[in-house]
Formats: sequence, structure tokens, C-alpha cells
Amino acid sequence: MLLTLLLQARPAGESWASFLPLIGIAVVMYFFMIRPQQRKAAEAKKFRESIAKGSTVVTIGGLHGKVLDLNEDSVTIEVDRGTRLKFDRSAIAREVKPAKEVVKE
Repeated sequence: MLLTLLLQARPAGESWASFLPLIGIAVVMYFFMIRPQQRKAAEAKKFRESIAKGSTVVTIGGLHGKVLDLNEDSVTIEVDRGTRLKFDRSAIAREVKPAKEVVKE
């Protein structure tokens, strides 16, 4: 039985066609999984490099504060008057824009 399975040969023109589904799966994975993740990581890196003093930010832990000092790989944030905490730049999740004031007439 095993010998008959090993002796079976494929037709000459179908050798590359059997790899098409695998190539298709790889292409789909690239466009739906790998490429968006790379783009998201590049945007996060660009954001972390653009942080400036005086910005109001939120850390990945949910801590809100104002940026006081910046180093190449760390950020000092003031969370309350006189309370300063030092974080890695990678711990900054987003910047909080000041809310627009509502004018009552």
C-alpha cells in the first residue's frame, strides 16, 4: 500500500498549480494582518516622537497628565500639583486635545 502511494507521480503540468492556494493565503494574510499592523506601529512611533512639552497626554494605564520634561526615551508627566512621574515614551498612548468651550447665549 505504501509503495503504491510513493510510486504515484503527478502530471507534469500541475506541479506549480498546487502551490497557488498557499501563495493566495500568504497574500491575504499580508494585506489583512501584517500590513495594517506595520502601519499602526509606524503611526505610534511617529506620535511618540512628536510629543512636546506642555502637551496633555494619557498613558497606556489611563493616567492623565501634562508633559514637563522629555528625554530620548523617557517622559516626565505632572499628574497633580507637585506630583511628577517618569514614564517611558512607549507608555504614552495618546494626546488629549483641550475641549472647545461652549458659548451660551
